[in-house]
Amino acid sequence: MEPGVDQPPIKRSVENKFFYTKKRSEFGRPYEFECDEAKLLLSLEPDPTHLENFIPEDPVEQGVQYSKQFSLHEANTFRAEYESHCIYHEEGGWPKDISHQDTEQIIRYKRKVEKDETYIQTVMHLSHPMEHCIHQNNAINIYEQYFDNVEPSIIVEDLSSRTLNVFRDQQKVKRPIQKLSWSPDGGSRIAGSYCNLNFQNPVVYACESYVWDVDNPNKPYLVLKGPACVCSVEYNPKDIHCLIGGLLNGQVAFWDDRKGSSPVEISDVLESHRAPVNNALWINSKTNTEFFTSSIDGCVRWWDCRNLKKPTETLLVDTTKEEQKYIRALGVSTMEYEPTIPVRFLLGTETGMVIIGNRKSKTSAEKLATVFKAHKGPVYSVARNPAFLKNFLTIGDYCARVWSEDVKESAIMSTGNHNTVLTCGGWSATKYSVFYVTKTDGCLDVWDLLQNQRNPTLTVKVCDDRLNTLRCNDNGEMVAVGSSNGSLYLIQFSDNLVTANKNDKMLLTSMFERETRREKIIEAKQRELRLKARSMKNTDEGMRHAKTKGQEADQGGPTLEEEAETEFFVSIDELKKSLSMIDDTKVKRKKKKVRPPFDEDGLPNEHFDSEDDDDEGDDDNEEENTGPLSGD
Repeated sequence: MEPGVDQPPIKRSVENKFFYTKKRSEFGRPYEFECDEAKLLLSLEPDPTHLENFIPEDPVEQGVQYSKQFSLHEANTFRAEYESHCIYHEEGGWPKDISHQDTEQIIRYKRKVEKDETYIQTVMHLSHPMEHCIHQNNAINIYEQYFDNVEPSIIVEDLSSRTLNVFRDQQKVKRPIQKLSWSPDGGSRIAGSYCNLNFQNPVVYACESYVWDVDNPNKPYLVLKGPACVCSVEYNPKDIHCLIGGLLNGQVAFWDDRKGSSPVEISDVLESHRAPVNNALWINSKTNTEFFTSSIDGCVRWWDCRNLKKPTETLLVDTTKEEQKYIRALGVSTMEYEPTIPVRFLLGTETGMVIIGNRKSKTSAEKLATVFKAHKGPVYSVARNPAFLKNFLTIGDYCARVWSEDVKESAIMSTGNHNTVLTCGGWSATKYSVFYVTKTDGCLDVWDLLQNQRNPTLTVKVCDDRLNTLRCNDNGEMVAVGSSNGSLYLIQFSDNLVTANKNDKMLLTSMFERETRREKIIEAKQRELRLKARSMKNTDEGMRHAKTKGQEADQGGPTLEEEAETEFFVSIDELKKSLSMIDDTKVKRKKKKVRPPFDEDGLPNEHFDSEDDDDEGDDDNEEENTGPLSGD
């Protein structure tokens, strides 16, 4: 076969088929099957001779799995830890030897640098891009607003929420969270006080509380330690590193996160509260070091964190105008302070009253002048509206109420009674008509007064445990909620619950004014009815008093028997006198001739003598004869 020459293809055929033919008649007759009873066809009896050849098989167990096999591999990667370091570069990049406050040294140093050759080259090199940027800024106004007249569109969005993070208690025995506080740098950290307030609880709890980083729920940013459990904690609004807290034994502590977990200052036991410190708030002062605390012992104390040996001022919550006494002091369950009103504060008591205090008043009675009967039970939370400072929110019993300082008798707005007890509440920092309420069934209610006043706008099931406290962020985007199981939940809401519309503030103002005016009218009518009832009561009491006086006078005089006896003898004397007078008149009439009243012609007789005249004359004569100077 020569290469390069095309050969014809080779055809191969293999006969692999065979056809077999058979007639139908050769198949035989078709089969027909019928049902019949069982018959014994063959029976073989056992043969003992074959038993010797039988070999039993050893059993072998072997498992067989027909399903598919899967393999599981786990890998736990280490979390990258990031740290932020900042340098405050206010004075400029001057060498250490040169003071930026000495002008002569600065001038000398500038001359020395300007003489250097590298300085001129560096300036020339940097001048070209700087000139280019300057020309661009001059040509284009980057701050110009092109759409000033366009009204922003109304946000149409479904109400929603989502849980961003869950921060759990690091101890084996879980403790409830009592108070929460956001850091003043925009909410990068949040502090929580972990304490169990159950009386005579045999379980021993740890005394540690935590400061969490919002982005790291695995490990606390700082552990707050103290001689007792921390009942309340609060960040300094002017210093991110400073915190204060009230302890379970009544002491007050001050922490600085730059100096570790232990407290920098702690108050003396003898000068502290007699009960757990359930509230601690910073006040507006020049030094930013003053704060005040309250407790259920009925005492409010002002402190300076630079020296906690003794409080600067003490106030007993006794609303009577008499001398202040610990026996009559009302236990403080909650407290509120607004920095824009540095002198005034709000106190919620365990008896259901809300007291507006004024620190600058002279006497103790004037400091606690305004009292509201808010609830029948303890007041769990008090919060002023961030835009309308005269209106404040109270949480107690089974409802939440909105009050006005101008109306003391009743609340201007109130929610209906819930099936569970409400524990805490607070206003939104950005949308002034929204407030949040926590309940014992683990739900968080969101109320918007401009949308619905009867039912909550949104209800979020946070957990199955009791919710004790909440705190809204200053930006209004997130709400921190603390549970009785020691878990801290960070919840974010949708924009329509955070962003206020253009007319929200105006509508809320008109609503508060309308409700306040209505309550004032009702209060005036009730005052008139009380005055009428009081006047009627006074008249009834006067009549009863007069009757009692008459009865007392009757009881002081003679008895009934003596009065009857005197009346009997007086009547007998009068009867004797009348009988004697009748006898005398009869004798005189016999002696005297009586003239007829008419003469024979029928004319009246001038000399007529009537019996009455005779009788009167006789009476006069009798009086003259019976006088004290008579001859008889």
